[in-house]
Amino acid sequence: MARAPMIAPSILSADFARLKEEADAVPGADWLHVDVMDGHFVPNLTLGLPVVEALERATDIPLDCHLMINDPDRWAPGYAEAGSQNVTVHAEAANDPRKCSRDIRAAGALAGLSIKPGTPLDDWVEVLRDYDTLLVMSVEPGFGGQKFMPEVLDKVRTARRLVDTGHLNVIVEIDGGISRDTIEAAAEAGVDCFVAGSAVYGADDPERAVEALRDQAVRVAAYLGQG
Repeated sequence: MARAPMIAPSILSADFARLKEEADAVPGADWLHVDVMDGHFVPNLTLGLPVVEALERATDIPLDCHLMINDPDRWAPGYAEAGSQNVTVHAEAANDPRKCSRDIRAAGALAGLSIKPGTPLDDWVEVLRDYDTLLVMSVEPGFGGQKFMPEVLDKVRTARRLVDTGHLNVIVEIDGGISRDTIEAAAEAGVDCFVAGSAVYGADDPERAVEALRDQAVRVAAYLGQG
């Protein structure tokens, strides 16, 4: 059975000069998605641990930290220690993904594994037994505002089947191009948690945007008999 749909607004699309206010603008969010980019694993540079620590103090919304960085084995536990609810590393960057998961969990957070659009899910199924979340990228990581790549939904469907048959126990999350136009296809494929950036923070009322996205996902889940 799929979990109740979760919406995780991405502060990559928020005003970095007003992060507390931007967090306050989405009180109904399940998680607040925080993209950490190092300018090496991806070509963009965003924010790091000190900002995450400050944001953790400024909001009650659980933080969902997505580390698009090299050497996450070294850095990921610090984000868990800072109080993040979920810390996700990239399969393509982790040196020892199983140990990385153990270290994140030992530091107090859920452990997530992310795969790029071109990375096959099959290569990581056994490793995912040690993780709590699977983040399927539906754009190339590094920049917000990209177009949704529907072809990645085949990986979501596979992951959903593995969860529903008991082979995996992960939250299936998707990140990239999620909007009113794409969330229903993602929900139908079996996504549990939807990361949405510009669809939330580009809206006139971010709070209402979160609820509208959740309502769409809930309707699909109910139609499929999953809600």
